[in-house]
Amino acid sequence: MPMRCLALFSAKGGVGKTALAVNLAHAAATLSGRRTLLIDLDPQGAATWLLQIEPRGGAKARKRLGGGGLDDLIQPTAYDNLDVLPADRSLRRLEADLAGQDSEKWLRKALKPLEDRYDRIILDCPPGLTELADQMFRAADLIMVPVIPTPLSTRAFAQLQEHLAAEMKAPPPLLPVYSLADRRKTLHKTAMAAQPDWPVIPYASAIEAMAASRRPLLAGPSTPAARAIAALWADVERQLTR
Repeated sequence: MPMRCLALFSAKGGVGKTALAVNLAHAAATLSGRRTLLIDLDPQGAATWLLQIEPRGGAKARKRLGGGGLDDLIQPTAYDNLDVLPADRSLRRLEADLAGQDSEKWLRKALKPLEDRYDRIILDCPPGLTELADQMFRAADLIMVPVIPTPLSTRAFAQLQEHLAAEMKAPPPLLPVYSLADRRKTLHKTAMAAQPDWPVIPYASAIEAMAASRRPLLAGPSTPAARAIAALWADVERQLTR
């Protein structure tokens, strides 16, 4: 089966994107038994930290993504089938590098040597419609977009759709997901009622607690949020294997 790439993207921060990236990468590795690589492209390195990984001393993912191979930067996690390409400080300058790139598929080409090693690649990108985001869109087979159930977040998703239609002839499919959804809030309930087919990840203390436990939800006790993650991954897997 060919390698497939899932990209996690949001136009703004604070929508639960990194927690989704970590949990879905863990689900891919454990529920589906896929050889999975989580690539942390955010200089803050939250996904790297949540999986209790530290970048190796002197690591410069920015240069390796530009050529030279990624193998010796990739690290195993505590979970079978799940590896991480950690974020490091060099990624802060990645956008400046991309400004001088001629190829629109630079990131896709950088990932190609990994296709015999991994079944699934999960990209956790920094927020914002930047050149890096455009590179990610061209590398992905599916783009997941966490959306808080509010008008501003829904508007940001519509803007992303417009951007992709303008910039790409055949953009990958989008999978919007309601994130941090609180059914006690009228605004959230109204937004979710308008898009009843979108998957929902509830606002949950278990997700917040990941910052303390530093482990994915499915590595702990069963909770509504963990079951929602498992159902979401099953949907993603179906789309990636079509």
